[in-house]
Amino acid sequence: MTDRQERPNRPALSLHVPEPSARPGDEIDFSSIAIPAAGAVRRPDPHAAASETHELAMSLVRVLDEEGRAVGPWDPKLDPDTLRRMLRDMMLVRVYDDRMYRAQRQGKTSFYMKSTGEEAVAVAAAHALDRDDMCFPTYRQQGILVARGYPLVEMMCQIYSNRRDKLKGRQLPVMYSDRAHGFFSISGNLATQFPQAVGWAMASAIKGDSRIAAGWIGDGSTAEGDFHAACTFAGVYRAPVILNIVNNQWAISSFSGIAGGDLTTFAARAIGYGIAGLRVDGNDALAVYAATRWAADRARANLGPTLIEMFTYRVEGHSTSDDPSVYRPKEAGSKWPLGDPLERLRRHLVALGEWDDERHAALGEEIAAEVRAAQREAETHGTLVTSTIDFPQDVTTMFEDVFAEMPWHLREQQAQMVAELEAKRK
Repeated sequence: MTDRQERPNRPALSLHVPEPSARPGDEIDFSSIAIPAAGAVRRPDPHAAASETHELAMSLVRVLDEEGRAVGPWDPKLDPDTLRRMLRDMMLVRVYDDRMYRAQRQGKTSFYMKSTGEEAVAVAAAHALDRDDMCFPTYRQQGILVARGYPLVEMMCQIYSNRRDKLKGRQLPVMYSDRAHGFFSISGNLATQFPQAVGWAMASAIKGDSRIAAGWIGDGSTAEGDFHAACTFAGVYRAPVILNIVNNQWAISSFSGIAGGDLTTFAARAIGYGIAGLRVDGNDALAVYAATRWAADRARANLGPTLIEMFTYRVEGHSTSDDPSVYRPKEAGSKWPLGDPLERLRRHLVALGEWDDERHAALGEEIAAEVRAAQREAETHGTLVTSTIDFPQDVTTMFEDVFAEMPWHLREQQAQMVAELEAKRK
């Protein structure tokens, strides 16, 4: 007799499996998303108790209204030059992304990941942080490097894994690393960014340093154990860290509900850990800047971490290996109700009388020429195809950079390889 037969009067249990509201062929409908008016959410003092922020984890910090005006208490009141620099950086990221995407389709690199529609998440945050704060990004925050002036040629060489690649072809394309620009090595094992950021921030506090850390993960990664461990340590030790959850609604093929997005907001997870939490319009560059600066001020005052949910949308595929048309409606990205972050910032500058169509078009041409020139320079050092033919890698370097001092057995293997290569050349 089965367990069910032994209890015939009890109702049968069923398992709930979350499903997105629309699949391919369905009409996309975002009407269920509650979007408060710009400027409607209050701004607590950065020194306030964490509990005073928890209602903000259920709302949405917004600054730019439909006419492009900056309104409400979160308006960072940035000067026009800063706004123009942010717009330029965001435009540069988009043009760079498009160029590298085409390079992948041409076989010049094996892999690429675009950040279309999410440029403000990285660029505005980078402008709000101090230059020497350490960032622990995922693979969609190339805007941090752009905003910090990292050379495009170096970024492209890493994507091509050519002879000028500073990482020597040991990282997947788009997984950059540069300590001097405060950009920690990207890991493809997602959610690792959070405990790394928390650990670095704790070390900074232990040393009596003044630098803080910021980490980024996606909505899907919040289901990983690393996320919860990081939040526990950050809260308990008041680590000076900003923990950003980029909720772009989709992992590679599963929507945010699989990670708990249908239960409550991702920012609400801050409540359980007793840390400050904010939910921010990730397509509003001014809101991202204001929230990041607020969290940074809080961290520098030794008041601990802030968990920020950047509410945005992944407009295109997860990567060049992904086809989003097989799991969501094709027009979903274009119908996202929070709009395009570049267009919203452009409209704001126009409303201020600090921008116009002519200057915007000229800037677009200037950026396109800059990216083309960087690509030409990068490709003189090789691409995925030419690196193995015209620009062969020095394979003997595979033994290096693992140990501070190379052990004897690796020295022997490296010497053997050198000898074999020289024999082949003869």
